[in-house]
Amino acid sequence: MALVTVNLRAVTSWVGIARLFAVVLSCIAFSLVASTGDFRGPYGTWCMFTWCFCFAVTLLVVVLELLELYPKLPLSWDDFTSAFSMLATLMVFTTSVVFPATFISSPCGGSKCARQAAATTVSCLCFLAYALEVGLTRAKPGDISSFLSTVPGLLKVFEAYVACLIFSLLDTYHSEAGLQWCVAVYSICFIITFLIIIFTIGRCLTYMPCPLEKMLVGYNALALGMYITATVLWPLYSFKNRNRPNPCGRNCWWDRHLGVTFLTIFNLIAYLVDLIYSTRMVFIRAPP
Repeated sequence: MALVTVNLRAVTSWVGIARLFAVVLSCIAFSLVASTGDFRGPYGTWCMFTWCFCFAVTLLVVVLELLELYPKLPLSWDDFTSAFSMLATLMVFTTSVVFPATFISSPCGGSKCARQAAATTVSCLCFLAYALEVGLTRAKPGDISSFLSTVPGLLKVFEAYVACLIFSLLDTYHSEAGLQWCVAVYSICFIITFLIIIFTIGRCLTYMPCPLEKMLVGYNALALGMYITATVLWPLYSFKNRNRPNPCGRNCWWDRHLGVTFLTIFNLIAYLVDLIYSTRMVFIRAPP
C-alpha cells in the first residue's frame, strides 16, 4: 500500500502562507455576506460565486501540494497555479469593488451594514493575499519554464478576464456594423487567448508546428491591431448622436457602453505590453 507523504513546505513557505490567508479570508467574506441574507441579483450572485470558487480551488491546491498528489495530474501544475492565482486576484478585486457599490448604501447603520462593510474589508485583504501569491510565483526574467507565470502569461489571463467583463456588459450591438465588428474582435481574441491558456496548462503546446514565442508575437500584433479598431469604432458608433439619458439607472445602456469603452482600452494596453514582452522573449535573450 502506497504511503502518503506530507510536504509541510506547502503551508510554511511564503506562497503557502499567502494561500492559507486567501482560504481563510475568502471563507470569512462569503460567511459574513451569507449571514446578512442580502446577496440576491446578478451582482450578489457573482460576489458569492467569486468568494466560494476561490476558497474551494485554493483549498484544493493547498491539499494537493500538502499531500504531494499534484504530480499525478495530467497538467502543468505551475502553469495552473499561476493562472488561477492571477484569475483569483482579478475576480476578488472586481468583487471588492462591485459588492460595496451595489449593496452598501449611505448612510450605513445597523449590524447588517457592519457585516457588509466587514466583508468588503476582508475581501480587499483577500485580494492582497492573491496578489502577493502572483508576485511570489512570477517567473524571473529569462525563465520561460512555466509560461503562465511570466509577464506575457499573466497578461493572457488578464486579457481573457477583461474580455469576459466586456461580454457581461454587452446588450444592443446589432444595429450597427461597426459594433458587430467590435464584438467579433472581442470574441476572436478571447477564444484564441483562452485556447493558449488551456493548451499551456494541458501541456499541448509541444504539438504546435512553430515555437510558442514566435506564435505569440504574431498573434499579439494581430490582436493589437484589431483592438485599435475596436477602441475607435466602439465609442464612435455607441455614442454617435446619443446623449446620456437623464435619469440613467443602474442598468443604463449608456453606462454599460461606457464601461465597454474603458475595458477595451485596458485590453488594448494589455496587448501592447504583451507584444513588447513577447518580442523581447524572441529577439532579446537573457545572458546565460
